[in-house]
Amino acid sequence: MSQSDCRAKMSYFGWLRKCGATNRLSNSVAVRLKEDKAPAFTEARRYFLNAEDLLRKAGRHNGNFKDKKYVRLAGRAAWHAVLMAVDEYLKQKDIVKRKRRPTKDWYSDQLARLNKKLSTAFNNAYEGLHLHLGYDGGQVVQAARLFLHQGKQVIELCRKG
Repeated sequence: MSQSDCRAKMSYFGWLRKCGATNRLSNSVAVRLKEDKAPAFTEARRYFLNAEDLLRKAGRHNGNFKDKKYVRLAGRAAWHAVLMAVDEYLKQKDIVKRKRRPTKDWYSDQLARLNKKLSTAFNNAYEGLHLHLGYDGGQVVQAARLFLHQGKQVIELCRKG
């Protein structure tokens, strides 16, 4: 069955499963996150796939992205996916967020009490996705691949609990 036939007959996630495809960034980034019953993790997965699509729109030339605008949007989308997963993880552990907007340090402190590996991965994802891609619009494709992998790692660690 061709990919166009698959896409016309089913939803995006169904197409990915049926055709055995992954969401690809010009053969450089491939992310496959496992399905989960919790809606927050499904939404995080959707944000993450959107981030990859945005990076694909950025275009590439000699190992660098051409357009910073799409890199920044992708970094922010991937960071929001990480935050959704962490929020769900903390909710499962019965940790209630403060009334005002939580800071990165608050998240980091809560995760450090529960899971050191997750805390380290969260801090790395913050540096890479939020700061380097989201604010600076980092243009190196290899760096973006590494940062997306770190974000995926956080989501998977949260999903496993």
